[in-house]
This record gives sequence, structure tokens and C-alpha cells, in this order.
Amino acid sequence: MSRPGRVLVVSVVVLAGCTTAGPPDPPRSDVASSASTGCPSRVETGSLPEWADAGFSGDTRVPHVLGARGDIVAVLFGHPLTHGRSDGPANKVLWVARPVSGATDPATSATLVITATRDGTATRVTREVAGGPGPSILDLPAPGCWHLRLDWSGRVDTLDLTYRSAAN
Repeated sequence: MSRPGRVLVVSVVVLAGCTTAGPPDPPRSDVASSASTGCPSRVETGSLPEWADAGFSGDTRVPHVLGARGDIVAVLFGHPLTHGRSDGPANKVLWVARPVSGATDPATSATLVITATRDGTATRVTREVAGGPGPSILDLPAPGCWHLRLDWSGRVDTLDLTYRSAAN
């Protein structure tokens, strides 16, 4: 083999070793929390979206659910969310809205209105987070799959959350 041919073969082998075997691993999901109810809630356990990790330091791997439009994330500090919890952590949820370029801070613009509808029922409740997306305790009246409509600062997103029974 000629010298230019050897250089080409070595270059191809070296470059092949520098490539990845495929796309990066997707964020992990906690399917078990929603599989028993059939709720489409997907609790991610990977890192928060980059736009949602302000104020966190170090590894931002925390249970969270991203809104269907990708405009808000529910960071679940009380995971798993539990109905009728008498001890342990509360159903703490930090709502983080995706920033809008050229707009004021979405977290301080208006009240976040949460309209929650329990799957398969007519049960509907409304909760509010004063000041817009931010920290909250989100207790809902029954276990099961809840479809949430989130309204704030003229924006809307939706997501599903599963609440287990404290008896489980």
C-alpha cells in the first residue's frame, strides 16, 4: 500500500474512533409512577431543561414534567405526588416558565391559574399561584390522573400529573 493510501486508512480509523455510537441517551422517565393508572404523565428524572435550571447548582437531575408545548416545567420536590399525605414531604411543585425574549420576567407577571380535571370524571378544581409560576403546594382532592391546564401572562400549556393514594 502506498504512503498516501496508508495515511487515508489511518485517518478514517482515527476519525471513526472519535464519533459516538449514536444519539445521546434521552432523559430517563419514571414510567412506573404513571403505568398503573394509564396516565400519560411522564415524570422525567434527567436534567432540567437548560432554561429551567436557573437558581439550581450542580446536577439538576430532579423529577419534573415538561408541559406539552414546552413552555413550563413542573419540578416535583414532593415526588411521588400523594393524595391524603399525613406525613413526609408535601406535594411541593416549583413551576418554571420558559422565558420569552423581549418580555418581562414571566414568573412575576401574573397569577398562574391551574385548572385540574381528574381523568374519566367531571371533577374539576382550580388552584392559583400568586405572582405567576413559582413555588407551590399542589394538593388535589383525589388520587388518580389529573389533566392540568396552566394559564399565566397570556400563555397556556398543559400537562398531566399522577397522584397516588397515601394508603399505597
